[in-house]
Amino acid sequence: MAHDLIVRNVEILDGTGADAFRGDVAVAGGRISEVGQVTAGLTANGVEIDGEGATLCPGLIDTHAHDDGAFFRYPGMEFKLAQGVTTVVSGNCGFSAVPADPQADSVAASGGILAGVEGQFTDLEGYFAAVLERSPAINNMMLVGHNTVRSLVLGQEKRAPSSAELQRMREHVGLALEQGACGFSSGLIYRPGRWSDTEEVTELAKMAAPHDALYTTHMRNEGDHLLDAVDESLTIGKDSGVHLHISHHKSAGKANWGKVKASLAKVDAAIADGQRVTLDVYPYTAGSGRMIEYFNLKNIDTQLAAVVRIASCPAFREYEGRMLVDIAAEENTDLKELTLRILTAPRGDRTLCIQFIIDEADVETNLRHADMMVGSDGIPDLRGRPHPRLFGTFPRVLGYYVRERGLMSLPEAVRRMTSLSAQTFGLHERGSIQPGFWADLLLFRPDQVKDLATYDEPKTEPVGIELVVVNGEVAYRGGQHTGVGSGQMLRYRRSSFQQ
Repeated sequence: MAHDLIVRNVEILDGTGADAFRGDVAVAGGRISEVGQVTAGLTANGVEIDGEGATLCPGLIDTHAHDDGAFFRYPGMEFKLAQGVTTVVSGNCGFSAVPADPQADSVAASGGILAGVEGQFTDLEGYFAAVLERSPAINNMMLVGHNTVRSLVLGQEKRAPSSAELQRMREHVGLALEQGACGFSSGLIYRPGRWSDTEEVTELAKMAAPHDALYTTHMRNEGDHLLDAVDESLTIGKDSGVHLHISHHKSAGKANWGKVKASLAKVDAAIADGQRVTLDVYPYTAGSGRMIEYFNLKNIDTQLAAVVRIASCPAFREYEGRMLVDIAAEENTDLKELTLRILTAPRGDRTLCIQFIIDEADVETNLRHADMMVGSDGIPDLRGRPHPRLFGTFPRVLGYYVRERGLMSLPEAVRRMTSLSAQTFGLHERGSIQPGFWADLLLFRPDQVKDLATYDEPKTEPVGIELVVVNGEVAYRGGQHTGVGSGQMLRYRRSSFQQ
C-alpha cells in the first residue's frame, strides 16, 4: 500500500518501555500503517522525512490539563504542541466545560480556570462539536467536574444537597460519562467542592463505576493534612468502586516537605490490597492557581504571601510577574494589606498566582515512584506571566530529569507519558507505535531537548523537538506550527467523537 507519510532512519521508542530500535514508521489514513523497514512508496501528495537518527515516539499525553477554554481561545494549542503533546485530559480539579448553562458565567464560577469557553452547548457532545468547529491542533479527552456540577445545581451554597439535588447532580455526571468523559473529577480545596462531604463525592463518583471510568482528585488538602486527604481519597475510590487517580501529588509548605514518602506508602499499600490507584506530578517546585482560594481574607497567611508571585491580575496588570514581597517593599506596604487589596479589588477573584511551596527532593521522589505519570496543570491564560509549566513540562522531564538527573531511563519516561497514560485514561488506539493505532507521533533529540520557559519568560517554546504529527498530519516541524488543525475530541475507550 502507498503511504501518506514516512519517517525514515529513526530510533523508535514504541511507548511500551522497550529499548529503542532503528527503523522507519509509515502513516496512511491518519493511522500507523507500517513499522520497521518501510519499502512501499508514497501517495501522490505523500511526504517523506529523514529523521537523521533522532528518536521517534508516540505523541505525549498531558494527564492533567485545564484546556477546556483554551480550545476556543487558542485552537492552535501552540504551548502544548511545541512540547510534543498531542493529547490532553481536560476538566480537572472539578472544573469542566460541561455540563453548562449558556446563560450562566462559567468563567466567574471557576475564577477564570474555564476562561475562553464559549458557545450554546449544554453537554459534552455539544462542547465537542463547538471545539471541532475551531479545527483544534491536538486531541482532547474530558472529565466531568464536581465543582461545575455543584455550581449548576446548588450555586455557591455552603450546604449538603437535598436528595433531589443530588439526583440532578448524578444525572449531569452520568450523561457526560455516557457521552464519553473518562471520569469524574473533584477539586476539594476549591469552592464549592470544599463544602461537600465525603459521602456526596462518593455518591457522584459511583456514576463512573458502570463505565469502569476514573475518579480523579485535587485532594482536600496537600499540606498539613495531606495524609488525611489521601485517606479520604482512597476511601472514596474504594467505596465507589472506581479507579482513583490523585492529581499533581505533592506535600505543600516547608513544614510538610518529605511527607510525600508517607503519602506514597499509603498509595502503595492500597495497590497491594488490590485497589486501583494512579498518580501524576508536575516537575516544578511551584504550584499555581486562583489566588483567592489559598487565602482567608479575615486572616491573611503572610508566610504563604511571602512565597507568592503574581501570574495574571486583571486589577493590577503592573504586578504580573512579580513577587508580593517585592511589590510590598517597593510600595512600602504591609504584605497583609497588599494581599487583601489585590483580592478585594474589582475582578480580584480572577487573580492567578504562583506559589513556591514544594521541595525539589519531593519532586524527585514523585518522579522516581513507579508508574508516576506527568501532568502540566498549566492554566492557559497567556496574558501576564503564567507558570512556565504551561510551555515547559514535558521537555523538562526529558531534558532535566531524564538526561541530566538520570531519575529514570528514556524508554521508561516515554512509557509513562504515552502508553501508560493512554491506558489509564482510556485513549482508544493511542499511546504506542504499532500498526493500526492513530498516528500521534513525536520526533525529538534526546541529547538536545530542553525546556526554555522560565518564571520571568514563561511563554518560551522548548528546543530539541523536531516534528509532531497529530492523527497522521504534520502539525509542527522545525520550530514551525503548520496550523493543520487535525485534533480530535476523544471518548473514553471508544472511537473519537464525530459531528
